[in-house]
Amino acid sequence: MAIPSFEPHDGALLIDKPPGPTSHDVVDRVRRRLKVKKVGHCGALDPNATGLLVLVLGKATRLSEKVMATDKTYEGTLKLGETTDSYDADGRIVATRPVPPVTVERLNELAEEFTGDLLQPPPMVSAAKVGGTPLYKLARKGMEVERKPRLVHVYQFRFSDCRPPLADFLIKCSKGTYVRSIVHELGEKLGCGAHLAALRRTEVGPFKVEEATPLKEAAEMPPSELMGRIIPALEVVRLMGDYLKA
Repeated sequence: MAIPSFEPHDGALLIDKPPGPTSHDVVDRVRRRLKVKKVGHCGALDPNATGLLVLVLGKATRLSEKVMATDKTYEGTLKLGETTDSYDADGRIVATRPVPPVTVERLNELAEEFTGDLLQPPPMVSAAKVGGTPLYKLARKGMEVERKPRLVHVYQFRFSDCRPPLADFLIKCSKGTYVRSIVHELGEKLGCGAHLAALRRTEVGPFKVEEATPLKEAAEMPPSELMGRIIPALEVVRLMGDYLKA
């Protein structure tokens, strides 16, 4: 079987996204910087989330779904005592409650309840669709509709620090997991409520944020140098194969 021919831009580019721009903004900036027509991302980050955004370019866009289906690792911070309508810091505060005495040990006891298989309905403020309409559009109209739960898997959920009302954690989970929903539910179990204050993605399948180029740096470097950061399509295939075998 003949090996397809590839151009220098056919591959994956790892970007470390700062807070602010959307994932689409990042795709657009790279497309314009490299003058490549086909650029996509392998799993969006919310605007205020940071960290690893895997972009695929040219013929490597065919690999998007395979990369998107891999497991993800995040580092996050939750804030106790405040519940928001979106379950994160971008939302409107809908309730405030006193924070009880809490320790890392207590948080990790609760975190154990959120490991393994979970049936998780998407939040009302999300891009998931019901009847073809994104849920966030219905939420803006004050509507709340029934959402079909999705099966997700949490491999690891551990807290490393607690300085009330804030607490830091690491979570490794399957595709489609809403970390902010887990944070919201944990807050309810604790009795004071909580929302996701910050989130940083550190791993997507075999790719790590340490290997990524910060967006500001990518936007300022010469296109030829940025092109040199692209992981060739065949190397992406090899990395994915090794990851799936592990």
